[in-house]
Formats: sequence, C-alpha cells, structure tokens
Amino acid sequence: MTETRPKLLVVEDDAGLQAQLKWAYEDFEVMIAGDRATALTLLRAEMPDVVTLDLGLPPDPDGTSEGFAVLDEIMALKPDTKVIVASGHNARESALQAIARGAYDFYQKPVDIDVLGLIVRRALQVHRLEEENRRLAARIEKDDKVLGRMITAAPEMIKVARTIERVANTKVSVMLLGASGTGKELLARGVHEAGDRAKGAFVAINCAAIPENLLESELFGHEKGAFTGAVKTTQGKIEQAAGGTLFLDEVGDIPLQLQVKLLRFLQERVIERIGSRESIPVDTRIVCATHQDLEAMIRDGRFREDLFYRLAEIVVKIPSLAERPGDATLLAKAFLTRYAREMNPRVRGFSSEALTAIDAWGWPGNVRELENRVKRAVIMADEKLVSAADLDLGEPDQQVVNALNLKTAREAADRKVIRHALARSEGNISSTAKMLGISRPTLYDLLKQYDLQS
Repeated sequence: MTETRPKLLVVEDDAGLQAQLKWAYEDFEVMIAGDRATALTLLRAEMPDVVTLDLGLPPDPDGTSEGFAVLDEIMALKPDTKVIVASGHNARESALQAIARGAYDFYQKPVDIDVLGLIVRRALQVHRLEEENRRLAARIEKDDKVLGRMITAAPEMIKVARTIERVANTKVSVMLLGASGTGKELLARGVHEAGDRAKGAFVAINCAAIPENLLESELFGHEKGAFTGAVKTTQGKIEQAAGGTLFLDEVGDIPLQLQVKLLRFLQERVIERIGSRESIPVDTRIVCATHQDLEAMIRDGRFREDLFYRLAEIVVKIPSLAERPGDATLLAKAFLTRYAREMNPRVRGFSSEALTAIDAWGWPGNVRELENRVKRAVIMADEKLVSAADLDLGEPDQQVVNALNLKTAREAADRKVIRHALARSEGNISSTAKMLGISRPTLYDLLKQYDLQS
C-alpha cells in the first residue's frame, strides 16, 4: 500500500514560477492557483496541508490586498492549514501582518527554491504533529469519559460513576448531593441512560426556578378550567416521565404543602391532576438533587423526614471540582476544543501559564464556572493560545504551582515525614533512622540537606 502524498497548494500568478515550484515539490501532490477564486475552490475540494501564498495576486499584483484576502479566507475555512506567505512588498510590515492574521511563516521574494523547500517541509511536519496531537486528545477525551458523557480522570468521580452504574437498573430513588455546578443533571442523565429506562423520556424540572403557586401544576398537571388560565387539560412532568426518569433538581425548594402530595405519589405511584379526582397510575423513576443540607432542613421543620427517606434510598455525594485533582485541566481542554470549533477556530489551546492558573484556582462555581470562563476566553482571545489573563484568573497559589513540580513535592513530603519521625523519637537519631527505614548517615545527609534540627 503506497503512502498518500501530502497536499501542497501553490497560490502564485507567475506562470514560470508556478512550473518551477511544481517541479521542486515532487514528493507533494501539488495544486496550482493563480487567483483568489481558484485558490479557494481548490482549498475546499482538496483540503491541502500546506499553502504557499504570493501576496501580489490579480487584480492587485503590485500590492498585497488580494493576497491578504486569500489568507483571511483560508484561516476562516481551514485554520489548521500551514500558510507560508511570500512577498517583496514592504517585507517587514507584510511579514508582521501575515503572522498576525494566522500565517505559519513569511518568505521574502525573490524565491530561493531550496530555502523555501525547507520551510514547506518544516510546515508539513508541524501540521502532522498538530494533527496527531488532536487525534490523541480526542482519544484521551473518549477514554476519560464515564457514563458515556462525563469527562473525568479523578478516582473520586469514577467512584461516583461506578455507584450510579450499579443502581441504574434498580427501581430505587437516587438523591444526588453536591454544590452548584458540579454536574448533578449530567449524572442524573447518567442514571437514566445506564438503566433499562433509557428508551423512555428523561424529564427535568428545577424546583427552585418555578414560582410556588405554579409548581404543583408543573409536577402534577391540571384539568381544563381548574384555575384561571387553565384553558386546556395539561399533563404534568410526572406523567410526561412515565416509563422514564423524572429529575427533580433543587428538591429542597419544594414547599411543605406540596411535599405531602409528592410523598403520596412516591408511596402509591398514582397522581391526581389539579381539578380532578381521577387517580392516574404513573411508573416513573425518581432522581433528585440539591445543594442544600436536607438533614438540617428536617431539624428546622422545613423538609419532611418521611419524604427524605423516600427520595434518598441511595445517596450519592458529588465532590466539588477542587476535590477532583486534574479534572479542571481535563475539562478545560474539552471545553476549549468544543467552543473554539464553534466560535473561534484560531484558538488552538492554553498557554502554560493558563494551565497553571487553572490547576491553582479553587473553582467555587465548580464545572459551570470553568465552562463559562473557558467559553468567554475563547471568544475574546486574540492569540492562538488562551492566556491566564483571558480566563480572568487571579495569581495562582504558589503551593499549587510547586505541587506540580515532582522534586519540590518530594522534598516537601520528605521534610514532613522526617519531622514527624523526629518528634516521635524525641530527636533520637538512631530511632528516627530505624523508623524511616534508612541508615544514620543517610538521615544525617537529609537533615543537612533540608536544614532540619535533630
């Protein structure tokens, strides 16, 4: 099987130079365009890896306007293309402008075929490396997904996912407890999709977002004429979820009077619409979530204890993003890939400073805050790499930064363990060395290295 040759698009209006360049790149599949329309047609049809672009194209062969117009359209259509711009017009100014607009490199005319060939082959190598990185990133993202859609590599979240997988095919009610923005609805969908109700409807309702006087109708439905404005009979969310899953988000905000009616449904699995006395049997799985302390609310008389135990047959506690080491970076990269593709294809990744800031930030708003910051940064970024400033994050905690350095982390761990051992042995060197499993000379060296007192 012969290897497919890389594709090179030469955008040049000089017929002699066209032939010369085509001959020089025999290991490429070379396409020639002498104007903007032909260049863009070939770009769309062939998707070349590398483009050499002469800025002086008709109808402006003595200027650069037409060439820059081609460059802008290439970057909009296929931003991963490596474009090498060539020009003899105001070379320094043209070079700066070309790179700012997304070109890979700039070459000043007259053309030296050998030098330009080196630049083209280097551009191809970079293109292939970036393509491989994208492929690996996509594979990593797929490997790091649990429950089909949740991205994580943190043992804490993998444990949560495994718990959900175990209970998905049972009939028990599941309560998800976690701070706002931790992904409770995503996990609720995971319960639904991993179980035997996956073909049924998944119906979500945020109990905190609906006024108290409307919540009963939203949940249980109403008959025509049951109240002012009830112009037709309407199913509630519980009925809509028949055969599937009903997700009650912020269940702690359900008023006490309505809690009684919800409890009756959970006990008898029948509902009555507002304005009706007809009992309607409904088979639906209940998953609920809250960020509130329901046990404290029970003590205060604001939440029924009997309802709590009906809803909380299985309780799953969701760790905050700060309690999931490494997940912030993993999620940030996934969000950047998604939003860059949709909103700003020029953005390729994060700067090293941005990644450090992401690791160091406490994320009080959890995954929702992270997603919002990355989305805004991608939209506003002027460069190919999103910076810490684009994310609007403060200075990183130096302890977190140091923790990313293995040598620093090991030294900190050594100091801590040696101090503990010295304290236990009351400063006795022989006992401390024995406790640490090292020789006395080694302990003396460590004490000197870390400036510790025995």
